Amino acid sequence: MDTLSYKTISANKETVNKEWVVVDATDQVLGRLCTKVAKLLRGKYKPNFTPHVDCGDNVIIINADKVRLTGNKWNDRVYYTYTGYPGGQREHTPASIMAKPNGADKLLRRVVKGMLPKNRLGAKLLSNMYVYEGGDHKHEAQSPKAIDINLYK
Repeated sequence: MDTLSYKTISANKETVNKEWVVVDATDQVLGRLCTKVAKLLRGKYKPNFTPHVDCGDNVIIINADKVRLTGNKWNDRVYYTYTGYPGGQREHTPASIMAKPNGADKLLRRVVKGMLPKNRLGAKLLSNMYVYEGGDHKHEAQSPKAIDINLYK
């Protein structure tokens, strides 16, 4: 039996194959969309996934303002931030975040950030996500391929 053929190949920065993909967020549930986007950013759908390497794809999310939440979560779900000062705890609902400029970008980044590792790799992975509220984006030069996010598990 040839045991050399069973060696595990770990990806590194030079051997990783990063792609550009476009995800349409129209009528997608926020949490379900973001879990799949986080797995795309992390590279978990690839056979050469390596936990400590950025081997995921660059993800472009279009129509982010058309994302939906089930139930009454637009007003009932609460996100907390803390300014660092006494009495500085602030509450934000998804509806209040979406009402601000670049609200869809801030909401999707907040949700996806919670699903990524809490270290420097997670910050690097989050920078590979590009969110646009409309249907057009500025990354045509990278020739991204459009994928159907519903086909991923």
